[in-house]
This record gives sequence, C-alpha cells and structure tokens, in this order.
Amino acid sequence: MEIKEIKKLKLYGFNNLTKSLSFNMYDICYAKTPEHRREYIEYIDEQYNAQRLTGILTEVANIIGANILNIAKQDYEPQGASVTILISEGPVEPVSDAVVCHLDKSHITVHTYPESHPEKGISTFRADIDVSTCGEISPLKALNYLLEQFCSDIVTIDYRVRGFTRDVNGRKLFIDHKINSIQNYIDSKKRTKYQMLDVNVYQENIFHTKMLLKEFDLDNYLFGTPKNELTTHEKRKIKQSLKKEMAEIFYGRNIPKV
Repeated sequence: MEIKEIKKLKLYGFNNLTKSLSFNMYDICYAKTPEHRREYIEYIDEQYNAQRLTGILTEVANIIGANILNIAKQDYEPQGASVTILISEGPVEPVSDAVVCHLDKSHITVHTYPESHPEKGISTFRADIDVSTCGEISPLKALNYLLEQFCSDIVTIDYRVRGFTRDVNGRKLFIDHKINSIQNYIDSKKRTKYQMLDVNVYQENIFHTKMLLKEFDLDNYLFGTPKNELTTHEKRKIKQSLKKEMAEIFYGRNIPKV
C-alpha cells in the first residue's frame, strides 16, 4: 500500500524527525502434553531462528530504502533469538574495516519469546519488532510486509513521530506526512481478517492499534493432538481457554473466571 505523503518539504538544514514503528505479535496454540509443548517450542524456535529473522529484517531495510551498516544476531538457549541492524538514510563510507561501534540514528530490531502456560497447555510465541528511522525514510512502508511474515493471532502496533525540523522560514514541523490511524496503512484484505481497536493521541503524534484475529478454527490451534481425538467436552474447554488467553493479551488484563 502506497504511503500518502504531503508535498515535498523545503527544509532549513535536514529532516531530523524520528519515526518509530513497534510491533508485539503473538501466535497462540494448545499442546496437550508436556512433550507436545516442548516440541512446539522447538518448532517455533526453529521457524524463527536468528538466520531467518535476519533475512526478514534485511528485506525491511530494502523496502524502506535504508542502508545497512551492521548486523548483530543471536540464538539463545533454551529458546528465543534476537537480531539488531543499524541502518542509515544515506550511504556511509567506513573509515576502517570495523563499523560495529558506529551508532547511527536508525535501527531495526527483533526479539522472540516462545513460552508455555504452566498448567493449561497453552503455548505462546511472541515477537517484538522495532523499526526506528530518522529523516525521510518511513518505517510504515514495511508495515504490511512484517504482518505477512508473522502469522499472528494478536498484534499490537505503536507508531510515533518525535522531534522536529524546520522549513526555510524557520517554522517548526513536527510531522512530515498525513496519518490519523495506523489502520490507514494496513492492506484492506488484512484489515478484514482482524478486529481492530485504536488508541491515538493526535497532538503528540502517537498512534496505537490492536488487532485480534476474527476467525477461530480449533484445528489451527492444536499442536500434536488431532481434533478427532478429543471429546466434545475437551474441545469446548480448550476453545474457552484459548479464547480467554487471546482476549487477555488483546485487552491487556487478566479476565476472572465466570
């Protein structure tokens, strides 16, 4: 989806607005036995290992038109991975072979957190992603690509523009593009699949959108146990537990038992 930008600004100096796009993405499943839960964690950990995450973030840099300065990646024990990429708006000529310590104004990061509920058999995979840029580069250009790369049941997205720049007359500019909701930048087909909730603070250029998958098919949430091996009572109980877990994450609070 093309970003609607305002007419090219004539600035005094350069554009030093900082734009941050952050995601929390959650994938939920039910694994009946401790063995199945361990297998799920191993599976999801391999699916989103540091090598694959590096490929995803490298493509993000390509999409937003940034130059990669440095990549740091790490897989963790017993699970999880992190990748950090330093980027710049323009090309940088290194003065030596080492650019590891070069701290630019922009970066892309991802951290993953696979975990399991101690009693209910529910496992959750969370990926935290942050795309922070400075100047004319917009992280919103990578929004739909990142939503496609992580098949998520719940997504929370935060976008904020900080700082200011000046036009040639000295007038401060606190944002350089039009936006009233993150939803405006999400592909229409993706929007129809999710229930969405906005909390925006327009005077502070802060935008927040929460997404909850509308369709619920129990088959898509079972790991290691086919649905036909469960009793009607088990299926109903598992469905209730999964929906409660998803609602708690979406609304950000524990829901008491009825």
